[in-house]
Amino acid sequence: MNLFRSILSWFDNNNVPVSHSSTALQANIHAASGGIQYSIEYKHHIDYWRVIPFALMHLACFAIIWVDFSVFAFVFAVVLYVIRMFAITGFYHRYFSHKAFQTSRFGQFLFAIIGATAVQRGPLWWAAHHRNHHAHSDKETDAHSPVQHGFWWSHVGWFLSTTNFHTQFERVKELAKFPELRFLDRFDVIVPILFALSIFGLGELLANHAPYLETDGWQLLVWGFAISTVVLYHATFSVNSLAHIWGKRRYITRDHSRNNLIIAIFTLGEGWHNNHHHYPGAAKQGFYWWEIDFTYYGLRVLAALGLIWNLRKIPIEIRESRKY
Repeated sequence: MNLFRSILSWFDNNNVPVSHSSTALQANIHAASGGIQYSIEYKHHIDYWRVIPFALMHLACFAIIWVDFSVFAFVFAVVLYVIRMFAITGFYHRYFSHKAFQTSRFGQFLFAIIGATAVQRGPLWWAAHHRNHHAHSDKETDAHSPVQHGFWWSHVGWFLSTTNFHTQFERVKELAKFPELRFLDRFDVIVPILFALSIFGLGELLANHAPYLETDGWQLLVWGFAISTVVLYHATFSVNSLAHIWGKRRYITRDHSRNNLIIAIFTLGEGWHNNHHHYPGAAKQGFYWWEIDFTYYGLRVLAALGLIWNLRKIPIEIRESRKY
C-alpha cells in the first residue's frame, strides 16, 4: 500500500505514505524553531521514490544521441529557459515569496502556471520554503544551507527529503486562500505533463509543415523540455548552494549570502544574493546600475504594460547602510 501511495504522490501531493505524515513533519519543524534541533538523520532522509522522476529528467538529456541537433531546437530550448527562469525569479521568488510588486488575480494565476512549467513544484510550496529560508538563513533550520548541511544537500538533496515534502501553509496564508493556487500546488505534475505534450505536438507539427527547420517532436521534447529544464534546475539551485559560499559580500547580514555576477547572468539577476538578503522586499536585486538584473528589466516591461504595478524599491538610506 505504501508503494502504491508513493507512486500516487507523484501526481497528487495529498497522497503520501504514513512515513511522510504531515503532522510528524510539522511537529519536527515547530520543535526546531522553538529551540530544539532537528534530528539530522531524519532531516536528511531522502525519499527515493521522489528521486525517480528527478533522475529520469536528467537521463532524458542523453537522448540527444538519438534526436541529434538542430539550430531551431537549440534556440527553442534557450527561449524556454529564459521564459521559465523569468517566471521563477520574477514571480515564484519576487512576487509569491516576497510580494515585491502587485498584480491581478488573473496575472498571479497566469504566471503561476508559467512558473509551474519549470517543474519546481507549486508556487505555494516554493514560496513557503523560501520564506522559511529567510527566517532561518544559514541556521540549522534552513533546509538548504550549504554552511549547515553541505553543498550537495543544499543543491539537490533538501527538496528530495521527506522533511521538506509538504507545503508549510502557515507561511503563505494570504496565498493559500486562492483555490487555483492550491490546486496547482497539490497537482503540481499536471502543468509539466501538458507542457511536455504540447512541445512534442509542436515538434511533430513543424516536422510536417516546416521540414526546413529539421526538427520533430522527439527532438523538440529532448531539447526544449528535458535539457532546458535540467539546466534551469541547476541554475536555480545554484542560488541556494553556490550563492552562499562563492562571491563577494557587500553587506553585513546574519547569513553567508554572496553576490556573484556569473550566477546573476544565468539566473537573470538572482546572483546578487547578498543584496537580496540585505533587503529582500525589493523588486530589483541589482542595487546599482552596473549590476545586471534581467528579471527586473522584464518586470519593468510588464509594469509599463499595466500587468503589474507598485514595484517596491530599496530606500537609498538602506542601500547605503550596513556595508563592510
